[in-house]
Amino acid sequence: MLLYLRIHNFALIDDLELEFSAGLNVLTGETGAGKSIILDAIDIALGGRISNRLIRTGTKRALVEATFGADEALRLWLSQQEIDLLDETDLVCSREITASQGNLRSRSRLNGVLVNRQLIERVRERLVEITAQGQTVQLMSSSHQRLLLDLYGGSPLLRQRELVASAYIASQEASKALEKRLKSEQQRWQHRDWLDYQIKELTAANLTHSSELEQLELEYQRLDHVVELQQQSYQVYQALYQHEGGTAAADLLAQAEATLNEMVLYDEQLQPLLELVSAALAQVVEASHQINAYGDGLETEPERLQVVEERVAALKQICRKYGPTLGEAIAHYEKLQAELQELESEDQSLENLETTYQQCQETLTCTCKQLTKLRLGTAEELEKRLVNELKPLAMEKVRFSVKIVPAAPTATGADNVSFYFSPNPGETLQPLSHTASGGEMNRFLLALKACLSTAAAEICQTLIFDEIDAGVSGRVAQAIAERLHKLTQGRQVLCVTHQPLIAAMADRHFRVEKQVIDQPIWTNQEKLTPNQALCEHELPDLRTVVRVSLLDNHRTRREEIAQLAGGHSAQEAMTFAESLLAKAANWREAVPTNP
Repeated sequence: MLLYLRIHNFALIDDLELEFSAGLNVLTGETGAGKSIILDAIDIALGGRISNRLIRTGTKRALVEATFGADEALRLWLSQQEIDLLDETDLVCSREITASQGNLRSRSRLNGVLVNRQLIERVRERLVEITAQGQTVQLMSSSHQRLLLDLYGGSPLLRQRELVASAYIASQEASKALEKRLKSEQQRWQHRDWLDYQIKELTAANLTHSSELEQLELEYQRLDHVVELQQQSYQVYQALYQHEGGTAAADLLAQAEATLNEMVLYDEQLQPLLELVSAALAQVVEASHQINAYGDGLETEPERLQVVEERVAALKQICRKYGPTLGEAIAHYEKLQAELQELESEDQSLENLETTYQQCQETLTCTCKQLTKLRLGTAEELEKRLVNELKPLAMEKVRFSVKIVPAAPTATGADNVSFYFSPNPGETLQPLSHTASGGEMNRFLLALKACLSTAAAEICQTLIFDEIDAGVSGRVAQAIAERLHKLTQGRQVLCVTHQPLIAAMADRHFRVEKQVIDQPIWTNQEKLTPNQALCEHELPDLRTVVRVSLLDNHRTRREEIAQLAGGHSAQEAMTFAESLLAKAANWREAVPTNP
């Protein structure tokens, strides 16, 4: 239920705060007073389309904030969306619109949390439903009429519709799989042959490790330079340990060690130096032994050299085709194997695919037939119920029919649904769009809403009607007033009206009017450009604003209803207004509601 509405710099509204209640909330005022602006603000707060005209002239920012009371179902849903409630009961939907350098931007928030348009639209579906004359265009659509019929059918019909949608998706997927397989069968085999060829080549290469090529190249260098390595290792051995034509490094270090041993006898400070030289001598001796052993162990291996050379050449060829590195070639090999495995796992025969498609088609046909059966039963109920709702609205001889004809299966079933209507005796049933006048369409919408309000699919707690009474008067207006108040059973109703009969039925009555106030557009003189400053004296200091008053006592309500009613004299109007209020009070007592 809408509890509170705050509007700032929106259209003709500078600042406005309204508190709504359960039951029937009515907004009245002269034509053009700004009543619909308030409904527009609610629409904008819940994700409606924005435009530059919505920002008050002379400002760059508009804000609309609507606070709703949340029932248990809404609280659970918000919890699933990770949105916390204020005071555990209220949900604040706000929309900020800003204009800057010709660009228009808006931000939507739920309890201060920035949300995207998709989420705010899902919230809107659970909070309000706005019914206006502009909706008649949508009502003419066969697909919308089908949706309305399904909504009236409630949970059983909607569940069956979900089954149809699932069956349709499965059928489409099976059809696409079969079609894809038929089109790609030759390509698939060509691709498989190509995979087989590459995999065989890579398998024959016996790739083991990404570092194999690097290691083989090192081994090849060693094997290819065995003689040089033998000679150089002998030279190193001579330089370190045993030099036939001169003194080796080990001999020189031994001499130095002997000398330092004598020096230490006279100066112990040289002991660390002696240890360094001794360690160096030991390392030189060890190195000479190792290089000598290395040289002795070297042997020429022409067979191994040839094997390594051939392997290196083969790996480099693999790298050129599948690399450029051996690691990338191995990764490509693994990818090809996975791709081939996937192809083989999808190697379902055409016969199986065709069988699957046929099964899906049979399931879709069966679920569509069941949906059609439910729709036919629901259509009979809606025909009777809607006629009963229309008769009190001065349409005693009305006839209404829901025609359901077969159609190609879709996600919504295999039916075309059309509403046929005859408001006048002796006239044949024709499509709704061909017969209903403006006033008749308004009554049709109200009656349809009354039917849907008791359907299991109805989840909105606030119903909003914008001049649903246009084009009617007298007895019809009274019937509409009674119907609107009956809709408040279990929900809140907001209504913009020009009818005194409907205004008298209100549980909470607001008067909307325009006022002219002294408020210059250019409020910040420092921001004026020179041209603006020159012409500022030409700008009017008077501004038009929308003001809303809560008529919370009998006198103010009587005066407003008298103003709506008019009459030959003020006294006649006041008397008529008094009678309407008394009649409305008596009717509410006789037909209690449960807001």
